[in-house]
Amino acid sequence: MTLFFIIVATLSGGLLSVLVAAAISVGVLTRLVRSLVSLSTGILLGTALLQVLPEAFEGHAPPQALFATLLGGLLAFFLLEKAELYRHGHHHEGDHPHHSHHQGFDAEQAGRGGLAVLLGDSIHNFCDGVIIAAAFLVDAHLGVATATAVVAHEIPQEVGDYIVLLNAGLSRARALAYNALSGLAAVAGGVLGYFVVGEWQAAFPYLLVVAGSSFVYVAVADLMPQLQRRLPWRETASQIGWIGAGLGTVMVLTVLRHAH
Repeated sequence: MTLFFIIVATLSGGLLSVLVAAAISVGVLTRLVRSLVSLSTGILLGTALLQVLPEAFEGHAPPQALFATLLGGLLAFFLLEKAELYRHGHHHEGDHPHHSHHQGFDAEQAGRGGLAVLLGDSIHNFCDGVIIAAAFLVDAHLGVATATAVVAHEIPQEVGDYIVLLNAGLSRARALAYNALSGLAAVAGGVLGYFVVGEWQAAFPYLLVVAGSSFVYVAVADLMPQLQRRLPWRETASQIGWIGAGLGTVMVLTVLRHAH
């Protein structure tokens, strides 16, 4: 049953993002992603700091070693993103697909950008799959919380990638298909993690810290900078509300977990 839950959890983010992208126009997606980025920020930070990292530090691993792993994880994700192997393709202003026809659109450059997004997204999804598997192997409730955090940032990420692929000149159907294929990398990571990570119980605290560092890095380095713009007070209040909703979701999951 654990393997089944891992497969369902790793499939969820990719499938939901493709369904959202297929059902909604690009203009609506642009507005939706802004709210989802705020929601994801709250869920990722809450899951990392209230669920995953506390669970890791409850084990028998030395705190100094866990903090060193946290530091190493943050630096590793920074270097991976510098190498464009851990991209977060969220939508930014000016990414509307029709925008590419102006200001000297370079089809070859856009094509390379689309390929980089697919490669980075696949690696990112594979890592997410391993993280979800490790969390489920520690505790089913922790697995649900971790999968919720992954899905929360996977949907705006995949929708953003979809918009980038449209910019790269792909048709709507092909962009959706490529997004779905890259999402399968999470399933591969989850299945591999189930069979490989399960043999290394002593490594679980360190894997959870790596998961926590991933969530913190995505929230702080990628999502929050997108929210740091001068906005009308109503939009600022909306951002804060969505972040609060994300934190509230995690707190509810935490209470339910400790109630069992």
